[in-house]
Amino acid sequence: MLRNAAVLGLLAGALAIPSFAQQEHPRGVPHLDHVFLIMMENHGYQQVIDNPNEPYLNSLINSGRVNLATNYFAVGHPSLTNYLEVVGGSNFAIRSDNAPDWGNTACTPNISSGIVNADDGGGNAPVKVDTGNICPIWGSGTDAETPAVDTWNEIAGPFVALADLDGVKSVHAAPTVGKTIGDQLDANGLHWKSYQESLPLGSVYGVNYSNGTATNLTDFTTLAPLTSSSVVQLYAVKHNPFAYFRSVQDGDDPDNSLKNVVGFDGPRGLYADLTRGDVPALAFIAPNQCDDQHGRGNGDAFCAFDYGQNDSGYTYGTQVGLNPGLIQQGDVTIERIVKAIHRSPAWGEGRSAIVIVWDENDYSGSTTQLTGLFPSQNQNRVVLTVETNFGHSPGVQSNTYYNSFSLLRSMESAFGLPCLNHACDADVQAMSDLFGEEHHP
Repeated sequence: MLRNAAVLGLLAGALAIPSFAQQEHPRGVPHLDHVFLIMMENHGYQQVIDNPNEPYLNSLINSGRVNLATNYFAVGHPSLTNYLEVVGGSNFAIRSDNAPDWGNTACTPNISSGIVNADDGGGNAPVKVDTGNICPIWGSGTDAETPAVDTWNEIAGPFVALADLDGVKSVHAAPTVGKTIGDQLDANGLHWKSYQESLPLGSVYGVNYSNGTATNLTDFTTLAPLTSSSVVQLYAVKHNPFAYFRSVQDGDDPDNSLKNVVGFDGPRGLYADLTRGDVPALAFIAPNQCDDQHGRGNGDAFCAFDYGQNDSGYTYGTQVGLNPGLIQQGDVTIERIVKAIHRSPAWGEGRSAIVIVWDENDYSGSTTQLTGLFPSQNQNRVVLTVETNFGHSPGVQSNTYYNSFSLLRSMESAFGLPCLNHACDADVQAMSDLFGEEHHP
């Protein structure tokens, strides 16, 4: 069944400021036992939909096996900011991909200091910024504004402006608590895991990148002529948002610690858990940077960066010139994960949902435009699909305006949790049309 919901709030100038960082249980999505959240990377909506090198995902959409959000927006840039917003409803005053300042208990979190951790790509930051490693997140304070149009942080190359959201909406800085849905689940006796492909063996503490063997902690003196630049950064901590929080780094609660961060393989990894049917309430699944369509400059041809049609190496947001190998590698990865979930005993028991979402678009921007509505290919609109294992009509295509905060609010609703940070904003709603109505038997 095709259902087109009305677009809500497209003309709003800014998203509402929440009165409280946590509020009552958001309603709208039915109770779920498991959510499998698969995070993909750096491609806009029109680069994925009907892409011939993305056959599996498009077959799911075109056959009506999954529900599709046609008006879903990532909030900001870069990757880490979006990952934090999906699991915590805030950027926590972080607008960079910088690594954690592991275990530093003397530093002041950015939400408390009022200083934004940012890249300042334009060199003209209007606020005081910190460009170093990120202090472990905890406590409370205020996050950073997400402007409708970025003219100073993530801009680069020929662009003078980059659209956050749809290029019109913005998100005001607001009261923020340094928690994620992981903290919420643990406090309510539920479990989460962050499944990260290509993790190294052993502890992940202090690991910022890895090819599955070598990491930033590797001693290369015995590996000459290899150097750290030889490492293809497959695992990236910027795609593992839970690792940035003090509670997880400290590990005082074993059920809310780095023990929850595991690989795809091994006895506690994704595929072993699925085979046993022993999966957490929230399975946060991040393929490596060759399999999630991010790409790496020192990877093979199928992993090469995916700039598309470009000027000086920066994309214009269409399918023209995309690396077909990288797109296909991501699609095969999605197929492998989804089919493993379908085979799991957990999929046949209770209520579960598989969410596939891209973290942000591909950094397409404008060479001239500083304000106003960006063309659709330059907005931060990305693909989000939902598949459930219970019996509402599939094939819903929703044109309702949603964003990363809507995704968090939907997961919180499914688990009976209070909303967190910007997931509490007045115009952020749970995606009941995609997950199934709450009253559905």
